[in-house]
Amino acid sequence: MAKVFTLAEVSEHNSSKDCWVVINGKVYDVTKFLEDHPGGDEVLISSTGKEATDDFEDVGHSASAKAMMEEFYVGDINVSTIPNQKKYSPPKQPHYNQDKTSEFIIKILQFLVPLIILGVAFGIRFYSKSSA
Repeated sequence: MAKVFTLAEVSEHNSSKDCWVVINGKVYDVTKFLEDHPGGDEVLISSTGKEATDDFEDVGHSASAKAMMEEFYVGDINVSTIPNQKKYSPPKQPHYNQDKTSEFIIKILQFLVPLIILGVAFGIRFYSKSSA
């Protein structure tokens, strides 16, 4: 059975010589990974002493990065010790509708192309009168 830590216990491990983070209810000792972390050691150190699932998920780690975490696993977190614990939900983003974007571009072109043609026609007419 995995050891269960409180958030206070995890937050004691908050330096570059001893760094633990909490992600998805699990506690990881990432001290040995600090130098190799692609985002730099500051990112991991700043995530100590708090529930860092949102920070971890927002970056969009790969499946191989998630699999690598298992070698740093030291136990589970007692979720009752985490204030305002909530399940991660990705940020809400509007749905991208390709058809509406295409319609908008077509409407802009339908407005601009005749104006450009009219401008060129007047420009040619004005130029030909002034040079004669």
